[in-house]
Amino acid sequence: MRRAVEHMRFNEQIQAFDHWKHEVIAGIEKYQRWLDKAGVGDPEDELRIYEILQSLRSDRLTIAFVAEFARGKTELINAIFFSEYDRRLLPSEAGRTTMCPTELFYDTDAEQAYVRLLPIETRLNETSLNEYKAEPIHWAQIELDLSSPESMAEAFQEVIRTKKVPRGEAQKLGLFSEQDDYFRLNDGTFPDDIDIPMWRHALISFPHPLLKRGLVILDTPGMNALGSEPELTVSMLPSAQAVMFILAADTGVTKSDLDMWRHNVMPLRKEKGKGLIVVLNKVDTLWDELKGESAITRTITEQRGKAAEVLGIDGDSVFPVSAQKGLLAKIRHDRELLERSNVLALEAVLAEEILPYKQRLVREHVAAEIGGMIKETRDLLSQRLNATTSQLEELRGLSGKNNDVITHLMKKTREEQVAYHQNVESFQANKRILSERNEELKKLLDLKQLDDLVTKTRKQMTGSWTTHGLKDGMKSFFDSAQGMLREVDDYNKQLSRLVVTIYRKFQKEHGIDNVKPVLYVTTEYMKDLERLYADAEEFRKSPFTTMTEQSFVVKKFFISLVSHARNVFYRAHRDADKWNKAVMTPLVRQIKEHKAQMERRLENLRKINDSRETLESRIEELEKNALQLKSQFTEVQTILRVIGQPLERGPDEKAALEQSVEIVE
Repeated sequence: MRRAVEHMRFNEQIQAFDHWKHEVIAGIEKYQRWLDKAGVGDPEDELRIYEILQSLRSDRLTIAFVAEFARGKTELINAIFFSEYDRRLLPSEAGRTTMCPTELFYDTDAEQAYVRLLPIETRLNETSLNEYKAEPIHWAQIELDLSSPESMAEAFQEVIRTKKVPRGEAQKLGLFSEQDDYFRLNDGTFPDDIDIPMWRHALISFPHPLLKRGLVILDTPGMNALGSEPELTVSMLPSAQAVMFILAADTGVTKSDLDMWRHNVMPLRKEKGKGLIVVLNKVDTLWDELKGESAITRTITEQRGKAAEVLGIDGDSVFPVSAQKGLLAKIRHDRELLERSNVLALEAVLAEEILPYKQRLVREHVAAEIGGMIKETRDLLSQRLNATTSQLEELRGLSGKNNDVITHLMKKTREEQVAYHQNVESFQANKRILSERNEELKKLLDLKQLDDLVTKTRKQMTGSWTTHGLKDGMKSFFDSAQGMLREVDDYNKQLSRLVVTIYRKFQKEHGIDNVKPVLYVTTEYMKDLERLYADAEEFRKSPFTTMTEQSFVVKKFFISLVSHARNVFYRAHRDADKWNKAVMTPLVRQIKEHKAQMERRLENLRKINDSRETLESRIEELEKNALQLKSQFTEVQTILRVIGQPLERGPDEKAALEQSVEIVE
């Protein structure tokens, strides 16, 4: 019964996550309306809010399944997500089934469910998968009949179709290497014709309830495809919130499993620290009817331990399951077999670890993009409320006082204004210096520099007559790109010190200590480039690069790796420009607010000096303003709490909430 509860939790948790996202969107939209009504926003704020709302609406939870062929990967997807069709929906048979990477999702813009297939020959073109995804004309499309699971299953069979091509053509496409023993015949030779996949990539969209809530499933082929499609390792796998690495209990950890773990999966664990699940599938092959249950359990535990030891992880991190028996049990509604398959324990991990982890990523993204803006609005309201309260106390204290006292206060306020204007002139001068330094930062990130390096590298690689020269060109490119980014990082450290100095000076002169600068940080871009460098090294040293036709290698390097490096620089330049426009905004708003408060205070004193009858009406007006400001402050605080709200309120979730509130507060 406990497992049955866990089974329901995955559906419930993904619903809770979807509901939380909609609450966050509603909270941000409320904040957007409040800004318009209060008149305290600007075009930059509006753009940032629009972008974060678009990002939240299109946000997806991606779970990638990675394994060598014949590990039961697709069967596991059927068992976890698609058992309600009472049949094996995705093609899963013995041997090498999944031949091309397949994405399952729900396309909100499409009127009809579909399977889209990209011809394998597109590998010869200098166009990335992302670019192809934006142009459906290049894809073969099959419309799905949702009323017939049999018809859908038949359509999905297209994903695994193959064809025979001459060995040389397969090698040009990067789908054959003499290092791959899979193609070798019994006599040690290779056939003249090679079986290759018909399709390079498959997109499957249909309105499954989980897919409609933003779930995306990425089913990847074996090591050969990961090596020849670097976009999988460079972009798709790193962007997944969970990666399931599947082993088979009947084979243990093979050499190809270990290569895949070390080169494609383990780097994701080091980078993220979470979201990686190791599955020991096909444990039903160990269900020996001549052994007792305790002996079978002991055998499975030993297999888990051996697998964990080879991979260098803790034994408890390996989940023994039988995907085939789990699917069968769900179709037959066999509770005992379902318990024994252990599939529900895996679903519980997705529910209790992966979804909260995904939520934390989304929350941090929201906090990074507009959390500071909302906090700034809250601080501005707090400042207005404090100023209004001070003015109220001052005006209430003037009752019964003579004109000399009011005149003295007016003189003192004018003196404060003069000093303030002098400080503002100093601030404007510092702001101009900072703007000049920012232009230098953007010059260092100018894409023309990188494009010149790309052109030089392409010329060097295409002109090389040797594999060694080809590999030198790859290394030289990333060495130079990293050097450029390190120069940016060094310059940015000087710039950050200048920004901090300007803020501290302003705060010291005006006693404002709740305004902190948001600094431009290059850490993310440095890490991304380091990861690309590591991927490039793997690509450079792989047998695929050595054995594949040179022009194809060059194309793959530029499409999959250089294009992503350029995107890193593009994001760094774009974010530097956004930061440049926003870095002084909190201080500028404080200056305007401070100036407006002094002018209001002076105007109040002048009117009261002219007519004592004005005093009571001004006090009454300020009291109304104070009540309105308190209400606005509470509204903004509520929005911050919604952003920080976790899926559940257990002890761990409470700690996560407190941490997230620190981020936005």
